[in-house]
Amino acid sequence: MVDAERTWSIAELADEFGVTLRTIRFYEEQGLLTPARNGTRRIFADGDRVRLGLVLRGKRLGFPLDEIKKIIGMYDAEPGETGQLRYLLDQIEDRRKELEQRRRDIDAALSELDELERRCRADLNRLTGRA
Repeated sequence: MVDAERTWSIAELADEFGVTLRTIRFYEEQGLLTPARNGTRRIFADGDRVRLGLVLRGKRLGFPLDEIKKIIGMYDAEPGETGQLRYLLDQIEDRRKELEQRRRDIDAALSELDELERRCRADLNRLTGRA
């Protein structure tokens, strides 16, 4: 069988990507995956497999599902791949800014915790007579 003809069952995709069957069915309901049907059996083509990988990567990077759907959908519609890539670059820039702000917020919170811990230990040592 040629690679382009390879198909996957829902269980095979779930195992490969480490997700539940329910997750894959949800993405199908959202229009992100469009498997063929053989009765009640879903038959996923290579395009579905690639799309699932893209959806999961987008989720890992913190993109909302509607943005992921928009980005993926742009590939086959106007303005095509060029527009898709430009839009994605804008989204990456926005996401990067959000994550950098979160990192600054986390660093500030950790610094505050360090200071609070230092003061608590000093007070505890003073109260228990330790040097």
